[in-house]
Amino acid sequence: MDSPLPIGAGSGGFKSLKLLTVKPTDSFPEGVTGVQHGVLENGLHYYVRRNPKPRLRAALALGVRVGSVLEEEDERGVAHILEHLAFSATKQYTNHDIVRFLESVGAEFGACQNASTSPDETIYELFVPIDKPELLSQAISILAEFSTEIRASEEDLEKERGAVLEELRIGRNALGRMQEAHWLLMMKGSQYADRQPIGLENVVRNVSAKTVRHFYQRWYRLNHMAIVAVGDFPNTDVVVNLIKTHFEHKRSPVTEGPPREIPLHPVPPHEEPRFSCFAEAEAGGSAVTISCKIPASDVTSIADYRYMLAEGMFHNALTQRFFKISRNQDPPFFSCSSTSESFVRPVKAYIMSANCKERGTLQALESMLVEVARVRLHGFSEREIALERAYLMADIESAYLEKDQMPSTSLRDEYLQNFLRGEPILGIDYKAQLQKTLLPEITAAEVTKIAECYLSKHSCVIKTVEPRARVTQEDLKAVLYRVEALESRRDIPPWDEELIPDEIVEKIPAAGSIVTSTEFPEFSATELILSNGMRVCYKCTDFLDDQVLIHGYTYGGLSEVLERDFLSCSMGSLIAGEIGVFGHKPSTLTDMLAGKRAEVGTKVGAYKRTFYGDCSPSDLETALQLLYQLFVTTVQPGEEEVKLVMQMTREEIKAQERDPFTAYANRVRELNYGNSYYFKPVTARDLNKVNPKKACEYFDNSFKDPSSFTVAIVGNIEPAKAVPLILRFLGGIPKPEKPIMEFQRDELKALPFTFPDGVIREEVRRHMVEAQCSVQMTFPVEFKGPRVMVEVHFTGFICKLLETKIMQVLRFKHGQVYSVSVSAFLGGSRPSRTGNVRGDVAINFSCDPDSAWKLVDLALDEVSRLQEEGPTQEDVATVLELEQRTYENGQQENGYWLDRLLRAYQSRVYTGDLQASFQAQEEWRSSVRSTLTPDTMKDALCRILPVPCRSHHTAVALMPKADRLKQLRELFSRPEKRLKMESKMLLATAGVLVLAAVVWRYSQRSS
Repeated sequence: MDSPLPIGAGSGGFKSLKLLTVKPTDSFPEGVTGVQHGVLENGLHYYVRRNPKPRLRAALALGVRVGSVLEEEDERGVAHILEHLAFSATKQYTNHDIVRFLESVGAEFGACQNASTSPDETIYELFVPIDKPELLSQAISILAEFSTEIRASEEDLEKERGAVLEELRIGRNALGRMQEAHWLLMMKGSQYADRQPIGLENVVRNVSAKTVRHFYQRWYRLNHMAIVAVGDFPNTDVVVNLIKTHFEHKRSPVTEGPPREIPLHPVPPHEEPRFSCFAEAEAGGSAVTISCKIPASDVTSIADYRYMLAEGMFHNALTQRFFKISRNQDPPFFSCSSTSESFVRPVKAYIMSANCKERGTLQALESMLVEVARVRLHGFSEREIALERAYLMADIESAYLEKDQMPSTSLRDEYLQNFLRGEPILGIDYKAQLQKTLLPEITAAEVTKIAECYLSKHSCVIKTVEPRARVTQEDLKAVLYRVEALESRRDIPPWDEELIPDEIVEKIPAAGSIVTSTEFPEFSATELILSNGMRVCYKCTDFLDDQVLIHGYTYGGLSEVLERDFLSCSMGSLIAGEIGVFGHKPSTLTDMLAGKRAEVGTKVGAYKRTFYGDCSPSDLETALQLLYQLFVTTVQPGEEEVKLVMQMTREEIKAQERDPFTAYANRVRELNYGNSYYFKPVTARDLNKVNPKKACEYFDNSFKDPSSFTVAIVGNIEPAKAVPLILRFLGGIPKPEKPIMEFQRDELKALPFTFPDGVIREEVRRHMVEAQCSVQMTFPVEFKGPRVMVEVHFTGFICKLLETKIMQVLRFKHGQVYSVSVSAFLGGSRPSRTGNVRGDVAINFSCDPDSAWKLVDLALDEVSRLQEEGPTQEDVATVLELEQRTYENGQQENGYWLDRLLRAYQSRVYTGDLQASFQAQEEWRSSVRSTLTPDTMKDALCRILPVPCRSHHTAVALMPKADRLKQLRELFSRPEKRLKMESKMLLATAGVLVLAAVVWRYSQRSS
């Protein structure tokens, strides 16, 4: 077999890569390439690699081959508790000092310091700056603490129980319950079935510190661990030495008897299929899932790798068929997909899942089974395989082109999987050559054969989810056996392929011309005014070799629509999108774009209409062709397309009406925005008022006149190639004789919304299967005068300060929440150059329903304290560091520069001078940063938020609706003198219920 080193790589790009000469039996070499890998004397593995993306950052991880499957019955949840305790207390750090230290150097909690527990492993991750020599050493020392020095005292455990319980409560929503039911069915008969990482509530509440320590000492052994360090290191040998310094002296805890090896827990197969009909009152719709388990196998040879590629082609081709079916007349499902997933070490699963209309699960199941049977009988066509081959070839080409710009986190994850799962590290050069060699050789027959994995004898599990149980297991069996009978009689016809046009644009337009061209050397951008009036600004970057981002906008959106037309116009994007806004049906367009990396979308908002795109530089022409089609296509609403959209929307509305969180979110909007029609939820009855013709007409007009659009393009652009394409497909968009939907930004209608006066506290009570509670506290803000943009920047710093400090109080001090978020919404104000900016700052968290209002008061106390006393110098330094690190990372991303250009054009100071507007953004940020002190932050808190904060805010809590019988039991247990009017009303209700029960029983005896 050829060497896994790059062959012909590096000079001529992907297309010049030489093919390999390989045999199916060739094995991949043992060991790893492209990374320094070793094992310390104590058994710890290490992986170290230099990677320049992003600059001066390191992605670190400690991978541990220990998960929840190793727990004993009285330890269920302990592996996950340990993960929490690690950030809470170790030998050297206490009371979440690790979190505070990492945040002080710009590593945000959650985004840059996190951990996860699965049945088979636990992973601790850090993403840290390394521009100061000591930071990398300190970060590695923290991971070293996790390996052997996690502290588990009773005090530490009590502080963290609340956060773990809240995470457990969050996971008991409708989605969590459905996932748990499916997991139990899939893993039945194995240790995995009863070892989900979150554990049991009883264990989490009552487990002793001694039990936690025993699990830690028994399983957290250094030979079960690996540290991975990938980053912009000047010298990897220095990093290896740091690892040795912090880890080499570590020793696994002494235990009774010899150290235990990680056991393998098998998942027994079953030839007879299993069935489940799951009723979930809060389900987001009806669904069907078909899962088949097969033994997991390592990818160790060319044959294994080839099968893996064929497997991907199979799932993609089958999903594409499902997509076409979902867009047929009266489809059996709204969406359906096929994939494979490695659930646990011993097995992986092939999974088909579909979302369908209520009472439609049997029809969806039959369609799914028939389609897989059709593949087994007739196979995929050569054309279908060619399309999937083109998709995979485009993906590996993109990865190869960006091999030197791969983020360190991606490489870190690859090395973790090598240690934890034995996945080979082949390197992108070799993988590109291998896929380029193998993909053209994979046949339709190879891909078709994989459909046998969906045979019911392969440990098949079929599950339906409905809001109310309408089908039985016998119904599911009947459908399965009926389709199997059809297949045995070969009574399923072949797939009927549709004709696909060759070209996106039928007639290539005449190119426009450049009216004016302006260079901006300060930020390396060029602005073109085209002959049709469109303004295009492009910036060439080298952050990613295979990315170009596009964003175009114009002023004037749904705020300009009359209230009576608002509903129809707001549905325009959805209806038009189903019909096809780029001149072709969505299912047809998907095939036409095979092998190309070009995506384009649209959005119509309150004040702007926008389009956006993401493409490979080699497919820029395709992306621009799609934009051309957007402007020249007239969408005609067909009866069947409209019927499908309305049916899908009705099902979605029904699902939202069942969801307690939707009712809660709707009430928050209604309360904070004065029940404005713009923020009102759409009801099923509202859909009867939608005029599809008006909806499509509005959408058409939204993207018809190019003269008012400004377009920003950022990425790996070669102007000599890109500008002619811009002129042809953007400059070639015809300008209408009269302006269409032309608006001036300073004259736009403002959305009608009003924040309520005073203080409003409200509970949204809904019936829930499991008690959940979410809380939102909202404060109104309004900026006036010439310092509006400075205040906007101050608001960003205030939100981060509040988030950090309230998290410290509610989680780290009181242990009552899992996370806290604080955000500002300023999008309700019209984007004029002179008007005031109105909006709000919202604090969100979830918690135990019994603790909600106490935690609201604690959060208000912290905001009040900050307004009265101000933050500490350390708090200010942390917030500045977090913002600076985000800013530095952003400067290495195309998305950041695209946003900068757009904000410059949309700035309040922009009147045609892009350079001045661009510079103003930097000046606003710099002026706030340079003046940020405890005193100025205190002043800003008092200036921006209401003072005192308790005097003007809303607080809404989602609460479970109390069970009537439970209320009655509690009522009768109280002393008689405590009964008030509410109690008397409950007693009256109870009397009615008792009377009704007596009448019913009598009627049953009488009949």
